Amino acid sequence: MSARRKPAFGAVIYTGITLSLSAYFIFAAVQGDFGLFRRAEIDSEAAQLSAQLKAIEAEVARMENLTTRLSDDYLDIDLLDQQARDVLGMMRSDEIVVR
Repeated sequence: MSARRKPAFGAVIYTGITLSLSAYFIFAAVQGDFGLFRRAEIDSEAAQLSAQLKAIEAEVARMENLTTRLSDDYLDIDLLDQQARDVLGMMRSDEIVVR
């Protein structure tokens, strides 16, 4: 007769713990604070911020150009005339205003 062997509970427990830890670490690698999905969000946000930075830099360059054109060293008469018309609401005597 053959003797029946008892199930090896140690191996079952070891396998269960190993699978649980593996599942936890895989989940953390995908969904965690430093996981793949968070990395994709950070890359997307970085692209948006980069585009926003370029737009702001272009606006700053435009404003620097206008400031330079209105400085004492370089005076653009056409820009000064336009600013006076916009801010003060003035016009020349030979112009006709259409509303």
